Amino acid sequence: MKVYNVTRNLCLAETAIMADSFFSRLRGLLGKSGLPEGWCMVLKPCRSIHTMFMRFSLDVLFVDRQNRVVSMISDMPPFRFSGSVSQSYLVIEFPSGALLNTGTLPGDIIQIGSQRL
Repeated sequence: MKVYNVTRNLCLAETAIMADSFFSRLRGLLGKSGLPEGWCMVLKPCRSIHTMFMRFSLDVLFVDRQNRVVSMISDMPPFRFSGSVSQSYLVIEFPSGALLNTGTLPGDIIQIGSQRL
């Protein structure tokens, strides 16, 4: 599964790991040494995240039910809490720095799936 920024016509991740059950969201990326370049994790439903006990930083997108980015965090370090984003329906976690050159901003439309619109 791929993740696209439709607004900017860019592929943000070639491979997305879906965490859409209680246990898969609970585990998330805990115990992992990092996310490979070109990968991301989608947590659904989700309004907040933490990086407690993680060994690496993340770039984070909070996306609403209309697939619009409502908030983002660049380079979220380990042992932090994001705070709750009330409009968020899902969260996408990327390796730190992955969003730096994409120009992704709140308001952009994100598509999750193998085919671009």
